[in-house]
Amino acid sequence: MSKQNVLMVAEKPSLAESIAKFLSNGKMHSRKSTSPACSVHEYDGNFLGKPAHFKVTSVAGHEYNSWDTVQPIELFAASTIKLEANPKTHIVKHLQNEAKGIDALVLWLDCDREGENICFEVIRSTKIELKAPEKGRKDERIYRAKFSAVTASEIKNGSFGIFSTNAMNNLGKPNEDEAKAVDVRQELDLKVGVKNTVKFIRELILLNRSDVHSLDIRRDSSRENMGIVYYSYEETNWEQFVPEPFWNIGAIIEVEGTQITLTSERGRIFDKKKATDIRNTLKGMKTAKVISAKSEKKSTSRPHALNTVEMLKAASSGLGIAPHETMQIAERLYIQGYISYPRTETSKYPPSFDLKGALEIQRSNLNWGSYATDLLTNGFTIPEGGHDAGDHPPITPMRSANEDELGGNTWRLYDYITRHFIGSISSNLYYTKTTAIIEIGSDKFSWTGNRVIKPGFSSVMHWKMMSDQLLPCDLKEDDVFNVADVTLKEGKTSPPDYLTESDLIGLMEKLGIGTDASMAVHISNICTRRYVSVEGNARHLVPTNLGIVLIHGYQKIDPDLALPSLRASMEKRISLIATGKERSDKVLEEEISIFKKKFEEFMAKIGNMDELFEATFSPLSSSGKPFSICGKCRRYMHLINLRPVRLHCRTCNETYSLPSNGQIKVGFPWNEYFAIVYLTFLKLYKELRCPVDKFQLVLNSSGSKGKGFPICPHCYNLPPFENISAGMGCNTCPHTTCEHSVTKNWVTPCPSENCTGVMVLDATSAPRWKLCCNVCTMVTAFVDTINEVTICEVCEDCSSKLVTVSFRKNQSKEDIEEACIVCDDELEALLETRCVLSDC
Repeated sequence: MSKQNVLMVAEKPSLAESIAKFLSNGKMHSRKSTSPACSVHEYDGNFLGKPAHFKVTSVAGHEYNSWDTVQPIELFAASTIKLEANPKTHIVKHLQNEAKGIDALVLWLDCDREGENICFEVIRSTKIELKAPEKGRKDERIYRAKFSAVTASEIKNGSFGIFSTNAMNNLGKPNEDEAKAVDVRQELDLKVGVKNTVKFIRELILLNRSDVHSLDIRRDSSRENMGIVYYSYEETNWEQFVPEPFWNIGAIIEVEGTQITLTSERGRIFDKKKATDIRNTLKGMKTAKVISAKSEKKSTSRPHALNTVEMLKAASSGLGIAPHETMQIAERLYIQGYISYPRTETSKYPPSFDLKGALEIQRSNLNWGSYATDLLTNGFTIPEGGHDAGDHPPITPMRSANEDELGGNTWRLYDYITRHFIGSISSNLYYTKTTAIIEIGSDKFSWTGNRVIKPGFSSVMHWKMMSDQLLPCDLKEDDVFNVADVTLKEGKTSPPDYLTESDLIGLMEKLGIGTDASMAVHISNICTRRYVSVEGNARHLVPTNLGIVLIHGYQKIDPDLALPSLRASMEKRISLIATGKERSDKVLEEEISIFKKKFEEFMAKIGNMDELFEATFSPLSSSGKPFSICGKCRRYMHLINLRPVRLHCRTCNETYSLPSNGQIKVGFPWNEYFAIVYLTFLKLYKELRCPVDKFQLVLNSSGSKGKGFPICPHCYNLPPFENISAGMGCNTCPHTTCEHSVTKNWVTPCPSENCTGVMVLDATSAPRWKLCCNVCTMVTAFVDTINEVTICEVCEDCSSKLVTVSFRKNQSKEDIEEACIVCDDELEALLETRCVLSDC
């Protein structure tokens, strides 16, 4: 019997390796494939009862929709094109090559909506290569593995783990409805986000205001989240708030030799004279009498099982870890097999969940092992309540670990997840609360104390621990005690606290904004885009001027744009697509129609937004220093040396973006300041200009060890050649006669694997000459004994360029005339270093 060929695809290379290791019992061999990012792991076994040869590999990034030159209003009707997120990884080609001649495809992508969407991306890339079965359709040979943890017991055949998923033995089919829901969200985020964020903010804010900087513009929109933060900020009324003094009266009594502090039932008193008079009156009282004393048994419920939202809230408020970092850590812990899948809305363990097995794993842990053993011996509590969302089980520890093994925030998050799990199957916290009302003169005071009866879950969740607050004796009605002192303490009112990250996560969940997979990203966006700043240990979100002005602008144009209702309605409809209750094309068409109308109204009133920015931020016309000459008016443009770096011509009132990852140097100094600061970068360029538009060239350099190349500001923003997008430097310019273009300065194809670029002579690098790739970050430097490098004709043997190399006078060496760095060993030996820079 011939073996079946089965291709299995995971979401990440490390996950593919783990799955292959579990299923092959470690008896696999690994090899490289078309993609430099993904390996292939092979082994023999059985598939659906028949012998099979397995290949396990992965993808390495999602695909995305892209457009760069479409006008905003056209985006609503524009079609979307799916491209590889990183073309250099060649994932599509890799999948197609590995899929040739396979009999079955098994998809091991993450088990959420996004994972289902990637499933169908993989299917689109591989289905054509799948063998047609003798009977039935190809779709019948495509399977979906469902799993919630990366452990052997959850993955491999014949094993039943904590979740009883037994993924390989219970293969199903991918869910097309969930995949379509993600497609709709992606397209809506792209179109709605581009029209309201990228086009508008880049043109109106970034390019026309000098002191709006370090603003990261992406395709999605975070208006709703910023709106929530802003409206909370408005409620605090910080700017108008004036602190008001108040006074609190307290009393100290002696109970069997111990001084006990009492709290006045009057609360805050805002009249100092009144408070002083009351205190002075009470000072004359010698005894205090117990009017009532009441004790009652109370309890604090153990937590429900842990879902994503509660994990994010606890990590932010309790551990001081940002939501985005929390999800990154949780993803790593999941892939490494320490916890179950961290994206889930479920907070209720399913009936099939092996609580005992999960607890047994922690028996030997040095931190909580004795407590886990006690639960196993005396019995743990079956959790009640919680919410079953029908997705993944709650977040659960799958392996025991210690601080030395994980360390830092990774350990702190794992520690919290594990203690939360153990706490959720512990008993409640039981305690007795005693409240006494005590009278001094005609004023009443109170005392409240607690006595823990059974600590329950707080024994392992130590931050929930309650301490005893006891009196030396039990208080009874009519008991009388001596008054030791009456105090008067002054305080000041304070405004409500700013919203915290934890608060915002809770409100996002309540209002239906985002999913467990996207909430952390939304919050990260409003922080990195400088709409808010995160302050204090509690991680309060404080709106910046930029964030406040943005929301004010949306309020003046259309208040709905800053409210969560639009987004919540859209999210609800997308959820209906995922459950098959709404058609994806109908939802997409109707939602785009709503936002298109909003956009048209927005553009009609956009001047209102500009007025607000004019009043808050400095216009470019009054900013920057003279730098380089404009090719249109022949006057100096001013450099706005803040991220994003820009040149602004006050005469033409035009702004030109420049690269922000290097040092920008002008072609020729116009005064002493520039002559001193930029001297070493000026020797080669003097007053050189672009032959196309007469703009003065500037140099982009990332330092002596990095890349450097000239740039025409106008060509960089508006390339004059077809099929070339914005961001064109001279090292990619195809001009046939310009001495600075790639046509004149390329030498040889880039030696980096899978790179399509060419190595260009960096004329800015003298006297240490370099060749730099115009696509990737490959840099190769000549030895420092070389005086000059000149490019000549094309090599007849390899089609690279010939170069002439002259040595410094103190070297006593003859020049090398018209040699090829590929074919000539002597010249090739002069290339001293080859390196790929991590960041140019």
